[in-house]
Amino acid sequence: MKERLWTKSFIMLMVGNLFVFMSFQMLIPTLPPYIKSIGASGLEIGLVTALFSIGAVISRPFIGFMLEYKPRKTLVISGAIMLLLITILYPISQIVLIFLLFRLVHGLAWGWSTTVNGTAAVDVIPNSRLGEGMGYYGLSITIGMIIAPSLGIFLYKITSFTNLIYISALLGVIAIVLLMIVRYQTPEAVLNTKKEDLKFSYVGSLVEKTSRFPAFITIIINLGYGSIVTFIVIFGQERGIEQIFLFYIFNALMATVARPIAGKWFDEKGPFGLVLFCTALTFIGMWVLSYAHSSLFIAIAGVFFGLGFGCLIPTLQSWALLMTPTNRRGVANGMIFSSIDLGIGLSGVIFGALAQFVDTATIFRIASIFLLVAIALVIIMEKKKRAASQENLVSKKKVRASY
Repeated sequence: MKERLWTKSFIMLMVGNLFVFMSFQMLIPTLPPYIKSIGASGLEIGLVTALFSIGAVISRPFIGFMLEYKPRKTLVISGAIMLLLITILYPISQIVLIFLLFRLVHGLAWGWSTTVNGTAAVDVIPNSRLGEGMGYYGLSITIGMIIAPSLGIFLYKITSFTNLIYISALLGVIAIVLLMIVRYQTPEAVLNTKKEDLKFSYVGSLVEKTSRFPAFITIIINLGYGSIVTFIVIFGQERGIEQIFLFYIFNALMATVARPIAGKWFDEKGPFGLVLFCTALTFIGMWVLSYAHSSLFIAIAGVFFGLGFGCLIPTLQSWALLMTPTNRRGVANGMIFSSIDLGIGLSGVIFGALAQFVDTATIFRIASIFLLVAIALVIIMEKKKRAASQENLVSKKKVRASY
């Protein structure tokens, strides 16, 4: 008999996390054009993403360490409150330097919140249904990452940036209320651990050795995806495409349909084939997007991204968590989110500098190369794993034959 997945706490945590992501992600596509409107250069537009990512990466080792000895609820609610406070401050940032400073601080809060929320979700999901559970939980991330930007773009066009911030803050308040309802399940190993018994190591709290490979692949993939995050609204402006939000809507629809299927695929067959398939679909989506001159092709690109990238991140996250000891899952979870932010942040710097020399469509095509690199690395890793397994089998047979 299957262990129960759909508890009240799991549902409230998932929906609360959705509102956290909605509140945050609706600002993502609107911040680059906003900072451009107040006089930012191409490189400074790239720094909007990069500085935020740096802040997130800096904070995660500290919160990963805290997750080894602190109860979940305090950490989850604190993270959501910090995100709300920094969001409210954005309207006063009329100077590029101040705006970029706010992005760094926002990144620190985001690193905190995403790490503790994801770890709290792992705690309430039965281990036998981890892939499926994280797949559903990941919907709160994916839908937030996809629907919210289209909402943000729409609001940015019809109202002021200040009003956009107020709506984002309202979503943040709803998130806090929902997250307070959750009955958190902090593992016994964590409750029985005292801070004095632990030794903090920044690198040790940043990297979980058992799951380094999925984290590295996450960085590579987001080096490609980061170009979309930073430049898709500007791409729409270049091509004169008004309905750029269709990319996010179709992305969300397909991710919602595909995510549960991908979760079951992971639980039954493992990550290898699923990662390759989803990465290939994302690669196709980037090329379709780069050639888009109409709303139809924007929607088609969204379909490929929903089926591909929409399933990739939770698959890589589940892969990492499956390889990690229970008491280190907070660190592994933080490492995956840091890998996402690091990939997107580096992408912002690389392609922000490149934007001075090539158009946005060319940036998307160049960025897609990172997805091919990820596919090649996963294939090489799987071949090595199978070769090692075969050698072990041969060694065991030789030992048995000697008796």
